[in-house]
Amino acid sequence: MNHHRFFDRLWQDYAEITPQAEAIQQLLIERGEPLVNDHVAFRTLADSPVALERLEPLLAKLGYSAYGQYRFQNKHLRARTYRHEMDETAPKIFLSELLIDELSEKVQAILHTFIAQIPPDAAADLEIFWRGRLWAMPTYEAYCALRDESEYAAWLSVLGLRANHFTVSVNHLETLPNLKAVNRTLKELGFALNDVGGEIKGSPSLLLEQSSTLADRIAVTFADGETHRVPSCFYEFALRYEESPGKLFQGFIEGNADLIFESTHSR
Repeated sequence: MNHHRFFDRLWQDYAEITPQAEAIQQLLIERGEPLVNDHVAFRTLADSPVALERLEPLLAKLGYSAYGQYRFQNKHLRARTYRHEMDETAPKIFLSELLIDELSEKVQAILHTFIAQIPPDAAADLEIFWRGRLWAMPTYEAYCALRDESEYAAWLSVLGLRANHFTVSVNHLETLPNLKAVNRTLKELGFALNDVGGEIKGSPSLLLEQSSTLADRIAVTFADGETHRVPSCFYEFALRYEESPGKLFQGFIEGNADLIFESTHSR
């Protein structure tokens, strides 16, 4: 499988639980906009068969190599970013993992019940990136316990390993030249935005501006039979600035990303 087919397959899984993504993409197509994907993000569990270091070799097979790492102290996360070694137009990949040993004993115990169910060879092929939950659905009580301490953990408990968001490159848009125009259009059409820290995260001085919708919500039936609507995935927009003449900044800003994570928080 090459990286083009990889992202096509990811989109199929992502769009199934993110209706807004298809709607927004169709909106951009109708405006005649060229659709370029800046990056795709994934979430996973550290110290597990699907930990970051277990998944990284699969990305290498696609032609990707790591070029940045980040730490989110308050959310108990670390992340690495990857870019394709040969294809500069290929989306970047943002892979984060939850540092379980930094959480309370109660939450650690819940997460370890999940990890115990993951096959040791789960990261044997690229399909792991859209396989979703690798453990039995938790009870709603367990979900709430996770959510109270880590929204990231709660999201993973229900949705598992899959694309958390795709990102439109605003640099390639023609009729929506900046994030203010993008956000205004989205709101006019009824899409809710993540406004934590402001609708636009970052600044030209940081060389990166980002905004995102709030995650869609889907109905989930938990192990105890209770059905509730929980956040699924969202759509992001990124505008990059030149770090040198003719060269756009390709990294990420921890402060921006920390706020973007909250697009899947319960509200």
